[in-house]
Amino acid sequence: MERILVAYATKHGSTREVADAVATTLQRRGLVVDTRPADEVDRLDGYDGVVLGGALYTGRLHRDARRFLKTHRSALAGLPLAVFAMGPRTTEADDVAGSRAQLDRALAAVPEVEPVSVAIFGGVLDPEQLRFPFSRMPASDARNWDAILDWAGEVAPLLAVPV
Repeated sequence: MERILVAYATKHGSTREVADAVATTLQRRGLVVDTRPADEVDRLDGYDGVVLGGALYTGRLHRDARRFLKTHRSALAGLPLAVFAMGPRTTEADDVAGSRAQLDRALAAVPEVEPVSVAIFGGVLDPEQLRFPFSRMPASDARNWDAILDWAGEVAPLLAVPV
């Protein structure tokens, strides 16, 4: 059985919720899955593939996700890796493209790492958890759960195949 790590970096929990949904889908596809915060992963020994999820904040991938990529760059170069990021407040093409550019910049910092799949999902904005001026923004949840689960299903066979 292939053993997959789903690591995530989040401030307020919505990325963890997506990571959990991805992990559940992978498990239903026959994979053994561990789900952990990215900053708690010391080694990738024993994993046959990795999914990394991170939130995008003010133009950058979450610090813990960037650190995960840099710290584990050698191991990730030899493993199937799928990456998702959460960030746009809407799923409009311009918002998704802007978020994809932010994720691409983070991935460019580790050129030896080549993901088998990359996805952008809508983010969550809960003004009650934020400081001014963001606390004045309207609440939103742009996650498309069907798209998230479909992506996880598409990624499952890619993670089970050696690079």
